[in-house]
Amino acid sequence: MNQFFKRSINFFTIPIFLLLIVAGCDKDMSVTLDNGTAGNVGVSTLDSFTVNTSTVQLTHMPSAATGTLLVGKATVPNAGEVMASSYFRIGFSNVANDIPAAAVFDSLNLVLKPNRARYYFGDTTQIQTIHVHRVTQALETKTPTPSFPNQPLPVYVTGASIFSGQQFNYDNTPLGSLTFRPRVSSVDTLSIKLSQALGQNLFDLIKSGDVRVSSNENFQNYFKGMALVPEAGNSAVFGFTDTLQVKINYSYLGADGNKRTAAKELNITDRTYQYNHISYDRAGTAFESLSTTTPEIKTTATAGLTYVQSGTGVVAKLSFPSLKEFLQDENIAINKAELVIESASNMNSVYGIPGSLMLFVANPEGIPTSFLTTPYGTGVQQAAYVPSGQVTGNGTYTFNMIVYLKNVKSTSVYDNTSLYVADVSSGLFNTFNTAFFATENGKPKIKLNILYTKFK
Repeated sequence: MNQFFKRSINFFTIPIFLLLIVAGCDKDMSVTLDNGTAGNVGVSTLDSFTVNTSTVQLTHMPSAATGTLLVGKATVPNAGEVMASSYFRIGFSNVANDIPAAAVFDSLNLVLKPNRARYYFGDTTQIQTIHVHRVTQALETKTPTPSFPNQPLPVYVTGASIFSGQQFNYDNTPLGSLTFRPRVSSVDTLSIKLSQALGQNLFDLIKSGDVRVSSNENFQNYFKGMALVPEAGNSAVFGFTDTLQVKINYSYLGADGNKRTAAKELNITDRTYQYNHISYDRAGTAFESLSTTTPEIKTTATAGLTYVQSGTGVVAKLSFPSLKEFLQDENIAINKAELVIESASNMNSVYGIPGSLMLFVANPEGIPTSFLTTPYGTGVQQAAYVPSGQVTGNGTYTFNMIVYLKNVKSTSVYDNTSLYVADVSSGLFNTFNTAFFATENGKPKIKLNILYTKFK
C-alpha cells in the first residue's frame, strides 16, 4: 500500500498522526485521518480543495534543427488528424568540380534513413507515399514577438528559429515520389528517384563550372531547397535522420577500360534551415475548436477528457485555486507532496505516448515561463511512465511537488500561476507522442497527494 495511505507513522520514535488530502480534478476530496493526539500535534476534521483542468494549445513551437525529419499523416482517435512535412536546404559536401571529363549523368536520388529511435506514429500496416517537391521560396528564420508589450515569450523560445506553423512555397509538381510498405524494424534506407531533368541540369552545371554551383551560398540562392510531403491518404508519420543524401549519380570509363560509377553528393549543410511543418485537423472531436485563436477548452466541456500531444503543442492545464490559502496555515508542515496523473494510453499503442512528462509553470496570462525543476535542483523534473502491472490498469506519471508548494507558499511570482503537463523537451518538438488521461465520473484522474503534519 502507498505510504500516503498508512494510518499512522512515527517520527523520532514518538507517534504523530498524519492528515492526508487527496485532490482530484474538478472534484473535492474529503480527508482521511486517524483519531487521537500526541504531544502538541493534532488533526483537523476536514480540509479539501479543487483542481481545475483544461486542454491548452501552445504557440510558437520551434521545429528547426531537431535532428529529425518528420513526414507523414495519421488519424488519432478522439484527437483528429496530424500531418508533418519536412523542409530543408541542401549544399555540396565538396564544391570542387571533380567529375571526370568523359563522365555521363545517370540518375538523381534522395536517400533517407530512419532516425536512431526508428520513430513512427500511427498505422504502419498500410501503404504510404512520400512526395519530394522543389522549394521556390527562401527558407528564413524569424524571432517571434509577444502579443502584448512587456509580455514574455514562452520559455522554450530561445531565439530565432523556424516554427512549426510556418510554411514556404514549393512547386506543385513533385520532383519524385515513393510508395512503400513500412517495415519499421528492418528497413535501413528509402531511396527516392528524382527528376531526370533536374539531375542532368545539376550535372551539367558542375561540369561546366557554372557560378551557380561555385559555392553553397550561390547554389542555395539558385536551388532553395526541398520539401517532403505525405500523401493525403497516409496513415502513419515517420522520423528520418537529418543526415540525408542527394546523389547525382554518373558513370565513366576507367583507365582500364572498365565502366565505373560515382556520385556527387549534397547534404543538409546548415541544420538551422531544416524544419518540420506541423498541421492538424480536429474536426468531429471534442477538441474541434482548440487552436491558437481558441487556445483553451475546459474539461467540463469535454466530459473530462484531456490529453497532451507533442508536435502540435497540446498540453493539459492544471490550476489549484485554493492551494495557497491552504499552505498559508502556519500550523502545518508539509512532509511529502506528489502529483499523480493516470494515463488511459499505454506504451503498446501505435500512437506512441511520452516515455516521460514534464511540467511548465505558466504565468497568469497563460504563457509558460519556467519548468518544474527536480527537488532542490536546477534540472527539469521528468516523470517517467510507470505501467500498472495489470492488463487493463492505467499507467501513471508521478511528480515530486514539494518545491513547487514551497514556492507557491513563499513567492508572490507564483500567485495565479498554473501548470502545463507536456512531453519532455527531447520529444516535444520532433514527435507526435500522445497521451490521453484516464477519466472517472466524467473527470480526469489527476490527484495532488499531500502528506503533512498538523500542529495545535
